[in-house]
Amino acid sequence: MDPFLDLIQLLRPRATLWGGTDGAGRWGLAFHKRDDLLFCWVERGECQLVRPQKTPVRLQTDDFVLIRTSTPFTLTSDPTVEPQDSETMTGVTKGARRKLGEGAELPVTLHAGKFVFDTANEDLLTDLLPSLVHIAAGDASSWRVRTLLEMNERESLQPGPGNEFIIARLMELILVEILRNHGLTAGQEAAGMLAGLANPITAQALSAMHREVAHDWTVSSLAKHCGVSRSKFATLFPKVVGKGPIEYLIRWRMALAKDELRRGTQSISEIAFNVGFQSASAFSTAFSRVVGCSPKRYALSVRSGQ
Repeated sequence: MDPFLDLIQLLRPRATLWGGTDGAGRWGLAFHKRDDLLFCWVERGECQLVRPQKTPVRLQTDDFVLIRTSTPFTLTSDPTVEPQDSETMTGVTKGARRKLGEGAELPVTLHAGKFVFDTANEDLLTDLLPSLVHIAAGDASSWRVRTLLEMNERESLQPGPGNEFIIARLMELILVEILRNHGLTAGQEAAGMLAGLANPITAQALSAMHREVAHDWTVSSLAKHCGVSRSKFATLFPKVVGKGPIEYLIRWRMALAKDELRRGTQSISEIAFNVGFQSASAFSTAFSRVVGCSPKRYALSVRSGQ
């Protein structure tokens, strides 16, 4: 069982592609804090990605970034430039190409968009995925991401039979390529699932919990499964993944439960049993503690669109 693939399938990513942006001279484009997951590809030229209290990131031709807008950021030619507001620009251009700056020096062409996820478990991105992924043009997966994005753009402009299915699969592949390139080769940069999959011990534990989510796992049994002492495992797992193994397991169980409640194809008792609870009441108590409301109320709210 691949925990990373489980996450992608549960999130059901899809994307909206915005019109391209052409910059020249001195320019800047500011993005507000909105908890979105945006992506940007630099087709030509270079610019800087600036975030509060962070070192600016230099983006060059064929670089990609995946950034969660949990904090505001700016794409700019120069951090001292007063940026234009991205929302205002999007409203004015309505999908057409945006032009920023004046003159013809240092031309830059950008393509950007937003990933949209199944709302039942969109919150998983908050601390399971990094806030910024930068894939430089020379990185191994860069050409694959570019090819997939170009295929997506052509499919959007010239839709044919199965258009929605094709676009959905392409966007899943783009997200998988971007995240696994960062997470499985540089997973130690931040705690989370990706860091956990980059560590041979925690990866075994994550795979076991995802493979047998209803199993009565304990810290001791997981440590034994991974071939390490309980004390070593209990210290390592939260350090790498960002939360204790049982806390992680419970949260994943609740994520699966939320997804099933949204689908509405199983009873609460069936869901409870499938995610590892011996009774609907025990499941309801745990669900209410983690999610903030009962399973029944949650199901009613997601189906009514509230």
